[in-house]
Amino acid sequence: MQLHVLERGSGPPVLLLHGALDTHADFVASGLVEQLARQHRVIAIDRPGYGHSRRPRDRLWTPQAQGELIFQALRQLGAERPKIVAHSMGTLIAMSMALQHPEAVRSLVLISGYYFPTARVDAWLTAPVGWPVIGDVLRYTVANLAGRALLNAEVRGMFAPQPVPEGYVHTLGRELLLRPQQLRANAEDAGFMVPAVQATQSVYEHLAVPLSLIAGADDVVVDPQAHSMRLYQRVAQSRLHLLPGTGHMAHHADPQCVVDAVELAV
Repeated sequence: MQLHVLERGSGPPVLLLHGALDTHADFVASGLVEQLARQHRVIAIDRPGYGHSRRPRDRLWTPQAQGELIFQALRQLGAERPKIVAHSMGTLIAMSMALQHPEAVRSLVLISGYYFPTARVDAWLTAPVGWPVIGDVLRYTVANLAGRALLNAEVRGMFAPQPVPEGYVHTLGRELLLRPQQLRANAEDAGFMVPAVQATQSVYEHLAVPLSLIAGADDVVVDPQAHSMRLYQRVAQSRLHLLPGTGHMAHHADPQCVVDAVELAV
């Protein structure tokens, strides 16, 4: 299994887990890698199927499976008890890691996460792209063409109501985002979202690591009231930062808020 990893800086380890659609380069574009690397050893991983990481078909790549793989990678890297910063879909992997191995996670900073089962039309629409055979055909034809036509609009929706940073798609690599393997990873991850939170929502109160939640008050991708606010009310040792005038990409709108949340966790 091959994972692509970016490392910067030295000090206590911080693991960065990106969301759907993008790669580890999203954290580079936001400035978080540079800012966190001043005091920490930053490890930013392309999750399976994204960027330059592979996604073999020998298992179902649920959030739990991705978390177990990333734990193996961290052990090989010699990174013990990292603080984890995760965005969007990455928050499900981070939450799984903390619930399954609380002794191996120092703290969580979760940005714009999805934590409770709600209707997701996007998951239903993209599901066929992840299927064997039919999905293989779609990814090289219709889905690829649709992705090219809709990519800029999707990115604008993620950043709304704020503008997309200049050169953002170029930084991540348009062709990398639209390659068939990444389209499959996106579709499979979308299909795993609801079952994953259905399985874990009943044990959130048992979370044994410090938790900071960050969300944009105007997020139209994941409703902050239905998810971040609700999780904050369920987990006693949590903090919530709701950023006004901010959408799904809260770490771009206020990277210093993320850095401060990392530093506060002891």
